[in-house]
Amino acid sequence: MRRPPRRAAAAAARRLRPLLLLLPFAALLCAATFSLHYPDRLGPTTVTVTVTATHAEEDARPHHLSSPRLRLEISRLDFRALNATAPLHAAAARAFRDGGRLLRDALSVSATATATAAPPPRCPSSVARSGEALRAAGGVLALPCGLALGSHVTVVASPRRVPGGGLAQFAVDLRGAGDAEAASTILHFNPRLRGDWSGRPVIELNTRFRGQWGPAQRCEGWRRSDEETVDGLVKCEQWAWNTGGTFEELKRMGLRNRVAGHRSRDLMDWPYPFVEGELFILTISAGLEGYNVQVDGRHVASFPYRIGFILEDATTVQVNGDIEVESMVSGALPTAHPKIVQRNLELLAELKAPPPEEPVELFIGILSAGSHFTERMAVRRSWMSAVRNSSNTMARFFVALNGKREVNEDLKKEADFFRDIIIVPFVDSYDLVVLKTVAICEYAARVVSSKYIMKCDDDTFVRLDSVMAEVKKIPDDKSFYVGNMNYYHRPLREGKWAVSYEEWPRAAYPPYADGPGYIVSSDIANFVVSEMEKGRLNLFKMEDVSVGMWVGQFNGTAKAGVEYVHSARFCQFGCVDDYLTAHYQSPGQMLCLWEKLEQGRPQCCNAR
Repeated sequence: MRRPPRRAAAAAARRLRPLLLLLPFAALLCAATFSLHYPDRLGPTTVTVTVTATHAEEDARPHHLSSPRLRLEISRLDFRALNATAPLHAAAARAFRDGGRLLRDALSVSATATATAAPPPRCPSSVARSGEALRAAGGVLALPCGLALGSHVTVVASPRRVPGGGLAQFAVDLRGAGDAEAASTILHFNPRLRGDWSGRPVIELNTRFRGQWGPAQRCEGWRRSDEETVDGLVKCEQWAWNTGGTFEELKRMGLRNRVAGHRSRDLMDWPYPFVEGELFILTISAGLEGYNVQVDGRHVASFPYRIGFILEDATTVQVNGDIEVESMVSGALPTAHPKIVQRNLELLAELKAPPPEEPVELFIGILSAGSHFTERMAVRRSWMSAVRNSSNTMARFFVALNGKREVNEDLKKEADFFRDIIIVPFVDSYDLVVLKTVAICEYAARVVSSKYIMKCDDDTFVRLDSVMAEVKKIPDDKSFYVGNMNYYHRPLREGKWAVSYEEWPRAAYPPYADGPGYIVSSDIANFVVSEMEKGRLNLFKMEDVSVGMWVGQFNGTAKAGVEYVHSARFCQFGCVDDYLTAHYQSPGQMLCLWEKLEQGRPQCCNAR
């Protein structure tokens, strides 16, 4: 039965609040009209939003909402009420201003244009580049549609001589989508010609996801791994005599063995496959069970596929280090784009979020990025299934805008279809992630009236029933902050994650829970939103430290105080058995964890 018009309008207004909470941050330079789609119990509600221009020296003017069903005027929050001289607040204002433009551009694409868009072009079955072209491209060969079973990559090159006898090494990497540290390494093949800490020539194979390396497979040549095979091949071939000779001695021994025809297992039957200044042909093939590596026609190593690192995710082959590349070729490639499902969401109707029930007991806000479609799909297919089947739990992705229009257009389509995304209209950046957390607090406290609020990331696996059981241990009338707590942590003053004294002058951070997963009571979320509305909320670029700071401020005002609950089962780095949350989980590991959990086994899916 359809709800009365007034109730429908009120419900639609509540669902618009997360967007409206943050729109006043942007001092937009001109008026803009957006068509926004937000979920309602009875389906999408289309609302026209007009953003009125504001300037620093003028009074705040309201943001008008209008449609045949609804007209609202909201002027509750004003970014100018915060410390306008703070660099982070100024960056937020610029991000919201640019976000307004990006949102308008994304929403200007008509439904007809989207529906009639041409299908993605077919990809070539092979790609090749000369050494000169590779040097100009930074050693990168693009894989237009990824890899498939039977695909292969061939590199013709020679290791460079390193002056002074230094460590000579190079790497051939299969990389996933993303920039720099954000890109996963699906296969890392790293020969070290003069050895490393072992003092012997070695080949190391590994994977990396979001900056975290897996356990390395080291091939040192003095032992065969006959116990476990990949496609019937040993993981590491023998190439060195196991008495510890030097590199030059091993080369001479290998030559004498081949000339004399010795095949004894006590002697080396093949030298280390790479020699400085000598040309080699390296081929990496995708087999049924893993990658098989040949050098000059002879098998050298095999590396089993690891959970979450799949062939179709490979976007580039990259070669770097002490190496001169003559050419690179990749063949037997797939010709259809593996991400075609992103353009055919109707195939995934069973993963749509159900109509919300209000109020809810636990609300889970999941921080995500516009380009993380694969990560969101893994969450929807895994632990979010338990959320959809629960009447007192709700989860939503909180996503800011991307600098690329096509990413925002896909995000809009995804949000309209699954109805589980809240678009926060600013240009995404690491320093401004904290704004998504404010949006989570607003949505949970003001829209769905949640009793408990959890924040996690889109590479966090949540064991829902156990998390709820952990929260239930705390008395109902108690304010609380639950997670993997950090006490007396000091800011790093140098390096990639450096924090200046201007940003954080104190010697230590307040107690805070690691960002991949924590829970607060609703009164703390209400306090955060209230302080934001009053212009008194301090923002810091480290999201988890910001929350610790806000909880500390609230603790100074709460009569009964806040109960800080520490649990290492909210895993910050990876996974431990009997976890509450597991972090840095690739999409494949998410599905593996869910499969095990359905079997009653809360066990990790670490790479073998």
